[in-house]
Amino acid sequence: MSEVIAIHEFGEFDALLQSVLRDRVTATAPGGLEQRLLARLAQEETARPFAFAERVATRRSAASLWVAVGAHAAAILVIFTVVSQHRQTAQPKVKVLATLTVPPPLVAPKLVGIGGGGGQHDLAPVTQGHLPKLAPQQLLPPKAPPTVAPKLAIEPSVVVQPDLKMATNTMPNIGAPTSSLKGFSMGNGTGTGIGSGVGNGVGLGSGGNTGGGVMRVGGSVHAPLLIHEVDPQFSEEARKAKFSGNVLVSLIVDEQGNPSHVRVARGVGMGLDEKALEAVREYRFKPAMQNGKPVKVEMNVEVNFQIF
Repeated sequence: MSEVIAIHEFGEFDALLQSVLRDRVTATAPGGLEQRLLARLAQEETARPFAFAERVATRRSAASLWVAVGAHAAAILVIFTVVSQHRQTAQPKVKVLATLTVPPPLVAPKLVGIGGGGGQHDLAPVTQGHLPKLAPQQLLPPKAPPTVAPKLAIEPSVVVQPDLKMATNTMPNIGAPTSSLKGFSMGNGTGTGIGSGVGNGVGLGSGGNTGGGVMRVGGSVHAPLLIHEVDPQFSEEARKAKFSGNVLVSLIVDEQGNPSHVRVARGVGMGLDEKALEAVREYRFKPAMQNGKPVKVEMNVEVNFQIF
């Protein structure tokens, strides 16, 4: 019995069983031994496929685990690579500053078609008449006719560019051609010109020349206040070159607080000049005030482009 079991443990039981039984025909085996051995053999053969399937499943589970680990590692590597490239190609931070300034003129101011002038502290507004001589420099301000003729007659003048086209006026007295008042008054402004403004020109503005005039901030003229600002955008050319600079923009703020005549007074190129103009044109102001009334003024805006 022990010999038969040993042979079975080495996997040869099924091959040698019949041989052992034939060799020992003279021995008397216990009752039912052969049937029990055959049943055990059948049971062993039935269990073998399940054991094999279990071993295969174990191998498959291990393989699936390693495949999953490899897939996750690859995904993490891809994400890390993308993030690294994004950090390298990310655009630099942009900081744009806009500063309102009223600097002195960059060059000596030229006479232009808009300006104005003031009378000579007369109580009455300017009266109707013809304009005096138009000259780049004023030697004698216009005044009411003297009662005694001067010994050395000098023709009165106002500071207006000589080539400025004016309407022909044959009125005998000096005054403003557009006035409807009669008499002899150079206006209730201040200065040596004609009108209600300030200066030696003609009209209600300031400085020389004629017209409605554009005032400069200072004295009784209070600067406009910026109430709506648009951030300028960096040009792609300047962004790629990491170029910074300050653009000085000149503009006129009218009585409604709207910008006009927007131009570059000092540029830096690289497309930033155009970007500064686009932004300043969208600005809105509380208009400049003089004696409680809104007035038109000329001012500058300095737009500072910086990349950090």
